Amino acid sequence: MSRSLYGLQFKTIIPMKVTVGVVQESPVFFNKTATFDKIAKISKEFAGKGCEVLVFPESFIPGYPRGFTFGATVGNRTPEGREHFLEYSKESFDPHSEDIKFLEDLSKKLDVYLIMGVTEKESASGTLYCSVLYITPSRGLLGIHRKLKPTGTERLIWGEGSGESLVTFQTKKGKLGGLICWENYMPQARMAMYSKGVEIYVAPTADARDSWIDTLRHIALEGRCFVLGCNQYFRRSMYPESYQKLLPKNPDLICRGGSVIISPLGEIIAGPLFEQQGVLIAELDLDDIVRSKLDFDVNGHYARPDIFEFRVKNQPDTIIE
Repeated sequence: MSRSLYGLQFKTIIPMKVTVGVVQESPVFFNKTATFDKIAKISKEFAGKGCEVLVFPESFIPGYPRGFTFGATVGNRTPEGREHFLEYSKESFDPHSEDIKFLEDLSKKLDVYLIMGVTEKESASGTLYCSVLYITPSRGLLGIHRKLKPTGTERLIWGEGSGESLVTFQTKKGKLGGLICWENYMPQARMAMYSKGVEIYVAPTADARDSWIDTLRHIALEGRCFVLGCNQYFRRSMYPESYQKLLPKNPDLICRGGSVIISPLGEIIAGPLFEQQGVLIAELDLDDIVRSKLDFDVNGHYARPDIFEFRVKNQPDTIIE
């Protein structure tokens, strides 16, 4: 759209706004098919409420295995633990199977962008990764980000991602990207996102501490981007009974949530949501990103390339929808 003034043409700036939903729910643990049904139900409901982008928590498929040991201690593994790992692997998400078709068809049918935390199973080797899938109605699966460094004993079950999965996506709903859980404490990884101009920064997590909210506010202020923090709400009683006996010392409330939506100036727009299931909804005005860069731009006038040099090995170019 343009207008004329004294014979000159000026482009009319149309505000870019997008409505997002951050899902704080529990999966049907170790049951991929039932979790698919739950995802479909949630997505249908909140697409119907106007959400254009829906974000799901870390390892929502088939569940973040909080409290599980998989029978492993230093120098020893048990047969029972190997069986639990087999079950977890069988229910994990294979992007080269009908699993991805389900999510792509759902995205297209509902005309909603899905950003989905999964435990991904690499078909050739069987290695598991903690991953985030980016799925759009027009293109299906745009790409996958794999967690660069699983934290603590997560390293027992998940492999490490690499620079190739430090991905960003230029979509009709803005430039999407982000990191998983404690990857967000890796300054170079954050900068890899900022250097690509990420606008909507997703941060699926299993961290329910109060201090995690401060971390996300810092990222929003540092990157001058919207931050969507997404966590599960999970109780011990939500595990199948056969698994509950493995966690006798755990309190019933295993993860209290803490999902939140934060502006480029570090202001909390929605949440944080604690002690319950729910979906946070907010309309984001992407022009707020430009407004926020008046006095600080980590990738622009505050970057000081005369002093600092930043390079990421094998990071791909931004993928365009």
